[in-house]
Amino acid sequence: MSEPQNDPGPVGPIVSERILTVPNALSALRILLVPVFLVLVLAERDVAALIVIIVSSLTDFLDGIIARRFSQITKLGQLLDPAADRLFIFAAVIALAVREVVPWWVVIVIVGRDVFLAVLGLVLAQHGYGPLPVHHLGKLATFALFYALPILVLGQAFPVLQPVSDPIGWAFTLWGAFLYWWAGILYLRQTRELTAKGPRATLDSSDTLGEQRRSTDG
Repeated sequence: MSEPQNDPGPVGPIVSERILTVPNALSALRILLVPVFLVLVLAERDVAALIVIIVSSLTDFLDGIIARRFSQITKLGQLLDPAADRLFIFAAVIALAVREVVPWWVVIVIVGRDVFLAVLGLVLAQHGYGPLPVHHLGKLATFALFYALPILVLGQAFPVLQPVSDPIGWAFTLWGAFLYWWAGILYLRQTRELTAKGPRATLDSSDTLGEQRRSTDG
């Protein structure tokens, strides 16, 4: 009954096992830029940090376009792409907390939510299920946070912009954190519903990963 609702079949994108593709290379580049971004923010070289985040955003945009247009969607890419987003968010929020631009409770809220999801993933794995499809709220939360923290960095780089950039950055940060946990509660509910049915040998992970890719692109 649940199989048709997952909408598998020919309408979904073809996911390959390839490793060496242009989108994967771009995603790997984004991950390599994370420690560079972190060091630049900690060193208060905010203009250079903004340039890095702009480059990262452009590669993220190109990654999705190339993967879809040239049929280069891969399982590795489905892991690398969202990982790069989260690593940039973690790097930005931790660096800004160290510099006392944001309070540490923001770090706890954002990082704690992903720890919470990791625990849910372990529970699902013990019951024979793979990762849950990314909810649209999770996508929206990641988008908000991915751009909120660089906006706060912008205010540090150009103090004259702080009266405008700081309220915008904080609005995106608080809204993103709220949506982050809202999506987390939905994942908890889905996990409880699945585990209540008992163990399952397999889960249609191709549909799950396909949905994840569609949810994290753009």
